[in-house]
Amino acid sequence: MANSEKLISPASIGHFGIRTTPDKFDAMVKWHLDFFGGHEVLRNAKASFIQWDEEHHRMVIVQDDSHEQIPADKRPRAATVYHIAFTLNSLKDLATSYEQKKARGILPHWPVNHGMSTSMYYLDPDGNEFEMQVNNFDTAEEAIEFMKTPEYASNPIGVDIEIDEWLARVKSGEDERVLKKRPVIGQRLSRYEDTIYFKKPVEA
Repeated sequence: MANSEKLISPASIGHFGIRTTPDKFDAMVKWHLDFFGGHEVLRNAKASFIQWDEEHHRMVIVQDDSHEQIPADKRPRAATVYHIAFTLNSLKDLATSYEQKKARGILPHWPVNHGMSTSMYYLDPDGNEFEMQVNNFDTAEEAIEFMKTPEYASNPIGVDIEIDEWLARVKSGEDERVLKKRPVIGQRLSRYEDTIYFKKPVEA
């Protein structure tokens, strides 16, 4: 017999924590302060607590001598949390966020239109991945309907964004509804097919 009990869900994300090595600690703290526009509410011998909204701290960075670094040239294959996404309110905000981060030496390694979101992915000094996104649809229901389409089944990865062209279009005041619409490029089944507007014939 099915259990109809309503499970308790979190009311919000409280905070998340990142572990790093002592030699990377200061660089990691600075990167995340610049990335999130936050400030430290507390730093002690082991950790930095960072706030950028109403929560007392939204993240904590801990330095740990036993933390094993993953070589920069090796992509992890173990089952793990591989990125955390944060939502902005508009493409204008995403463009401003991009320019602010760029001025601080932080550049996205993967700007992409997923269809249901327009996103920029960043790597911190330890290689942890963070996504800044804007929802492309007004409601979650519309986004889910898009994700059920044959177009999304053929290309669940997205269309890479040529950042300079995209930035110019956003800053020109072009209708965000037009900019959010994902081009149809055919099949793309791997994130690492990273050519701008990657094209591959759809198999019959």
